[in-house]
Amino acid sequence: MTKTRIGVVRGGPSSEYEISLRTGAAVLDALDKEKYEPLDIVISKAGVWHLHGLEIRPHEVVGRVDVIFNALHGYYGEDGKIQSLLEAHSIPFTGSDSLSSAIAMNKILSKEYFRRAGLKTPMHVLIEGGTAKKEINAGKAYLLAHSRFPLPYIVKPISAGSSIGISMVKSRNDFTLALHKAFEFDHSVMIEEYIPGIEANVCVIEGYRGKDLYVLPPVEIRPIGRNIFDYDAKYEGNSNEIVPATFSPSIKTELERLAVAAHTALGLRHYSRSDFIISPRRGIYILEANTLPGLTKESIMPKALKSVGSSLSELAEHLISLALD
Repeated sequence: MTKTRIGVVRGGPSSEYEISLRTGAAVLDALDKEKYEPLDIVISKAGVWHLHGLEIRPHEVVGRVDVIFNALHGYYGEDGKIQSLLEAHSIPFTGSDSLSSAIAMNKILSKEYFRRAGLKTPMHVLIEGGTAKKEINAGKAYLLAHSRFPLPYIVKPISAGSSIGISMVKSRNDFTLALHKAFEFDHSVMIEEYIPGIEANVCVIEGYRGKDLYVLPPVEIRPIGRNIFDYDAKYEGNSNEIVPATFSPSIKTELERLAVAAHTALGLRHYSRSDFIISPRRGIYILEANTLPGLTKESIMPKALKSVGSSLSELAEHLISLALD
């Protein structure tokens, strides 16, 4: 029997390089070796492609794989760049297409799509500048945010994932440092109002278990010793992820509806994970949607899959079939 050749692309030039390596390793391990021939494609931080450790040019991948499993995160992997490359060479791949990926990756642009679909999203201001500290007028940025909503603020890069570069600002003294931190990862930064509440993540899978859009149970996020679900909380064990969540049935139902609405509003493909904050006084707000959810053992999606008796192996096989179809 001829095996389907699966090129698992991981690494990449983004700040999420290490997380992508781990997601890709998890996928490689999960693939059925009797059915598939896994090909480990690692992109270095400098953007150089490698196949099984040997340097290769991107266009040379054509003809060596039947489908690409995109295990990249962040810049180049989730913003439509690699998707455009694969589309240009007619290589099937998992995850959303180039346009939807670009929209979802831009936190400002995706907010507009959410609003059009009737989803609530926190108020924000956009600060555009550069990576050099001298280019950032922190005082002006603070006054702009202060004119829109009160402290505390959430400061984050507009196009970074895994909560990299995110800070919670409780006083003006913290603001400049948070702004500079965010600008290390992007040329534009979003200052967003902080909404106290409980964070929840909800994953959507297309065509799974006989449903057009199958929604995995909402996962309740409880950071340990911090107010926000940042990088350390996600990947260093500083949070409790509760699945199934302890929310009321009505809140769970609404979270599932909103996750489907977000997936549809952005025109996403195959699978996604949407992040929400549940405010006791103001309702449910969407924070962002992720086109390539993390699949490491610490990640949300594998835990949600396990709660319904599924696994990463089953998901990987399903995503591959979607890409090939």
